[in-house]
Amino acid sequence: MLQSVQYSIDVIREEVRHLVWNGKLSRKQPIYALCQFIPGREWAWVECELERHGYLLRDRVIDLMGREDWDED
Repeated sequence: MLQSVQYSIDVIREEVRHLVWNGKLSRKQPIYALCQFIPGREWAWVECELERHGYLLRDRVIDLMGREDWDED
């Protein structure tokens, strides 16, 4: 039996930060670009969670990341 992962908004945000930090995703890309890193069978869960929190797939990744803290300039 396959278990599906339910993504909370916090898990999605953390995944996005990780992808941006590793250079796999740009802050300027639409949130929809995240679908290439989420298994297809789980994308519907992610999409519903994003919509539940007021995000559109055309919004930018930076909107989802929220505030970033910098240690140095």
